[in-house]
Amino acid sequence: MADDALRPMNRQRLYEQVLERLRAYVEEGGLRAGDRLPTERELAERLGISRASVKQAIVVLEVQGLVEVRQGGGMRLLRDSLDTEPVERLMGRRRRLPDVLDAREALETKLAELAAERRTDDDLAALEQALHWMEDEIATGRHGVEGDRRFHAAVTAAAHSPLLAEFMRSIAEQIGESREESLRQPGRPKRSFAQHRKILDAIAEGRTKAAAAAMRRHVRTVAQVRLLHWDPDGSS
Repeated sequence: MADDALRPMNRQRLYEQVLERLRAYVEEGGLRAGDRLPTERELAERLGISRASVKQAIVVLEVQGLVEVRQGGGMRLLRDSLDTEPVERLMGRRRRLPDVLDAREALETKLAELAAERRTDDDLAALEQALHWMEDEIATGRHGVEGDRRFHAAVTAAAHSPLLAEFMRSIAEQIGESREESLRQPGRPKRSFAQHRKILDAIAEGRTKAAAAAMRRHVRTVAQVRLLHWDPDGSS
């Protein structure tokens, strides 16, 4: 419609400008993972803006696993650059995430219960292999994303429920987003690995209720991500 062409134009949020300045600061300074960045207060003073806008920019960087904020206001780089996702893409993922997590809890809790009832020796071997894969990833400093994917796929296969497996395939892309979002939270890969071990132990022992409960706890941990507490318009 013609009216759509005259809809209000987006203006760049102030914190998006802060992100651009920080990206340039890191690139021009040749900073690398582990290097320190100016504090929130220092950034606000040097850029001549409010600390609220700086804080919004820092939250975006935290959400994407690019910086770690330490007690006292210090920050350090977690990667060699500050190549951030477009804010609009982050906002889209934030809108989708609650529904995806609800679906995961409903489906995967039942899949774990069925897996404990129906698993075969081959299924248990696949679950163990996926855990080893994730353990190796974490040991080499990665987040364990592929091992996590393999583990949950193995649980789905062990449930021997074609229809539930089809439901899982239909939201595979969204599940992948939630997986990456969760595993880049500080300390999350090791915690996720330990939870996987409890799920596998319950499945291996045929304890259906325990397997379902362990999976439910795990998915609820996955839901604990900084992105869900980010207000993109809170201080622009």
